Amino acid sequence: MMDEIIFFDTLREGLWNAVIMAMPILTVALVAGLTVGLFQALTSIQEMTLTFVPKLAAILAVFWGSMSFMTGTLVSFFQGTIVPLIIGG
Repeated sequence: MMDEIIFFDTLREGLWNAVIMAMPILTVALVAGLTVGLFQALTSIQEMTLTFVPKLAAILAVFWGSMSFMTGTLVSFFQGTIVPLIIGG
């Protein structure tokens, strides 16, 4: 049976890995949103799709570029933490 300490440590490490994997996408979404918002404020253009389309394109580009990093992080977490817990009982 798994101790509470091992369970919570594994949960903490899994949540930290989720934060690390989401950080590039969230950072680009923040920068793109601020840039588009500043552009809209400077030009007085209040088009709703102007905020959505550039952010979506930026997020997709960063997701495409950081897929190998995310996969590597997830695989190392599973190989280093989850699989030994499963094998160990």
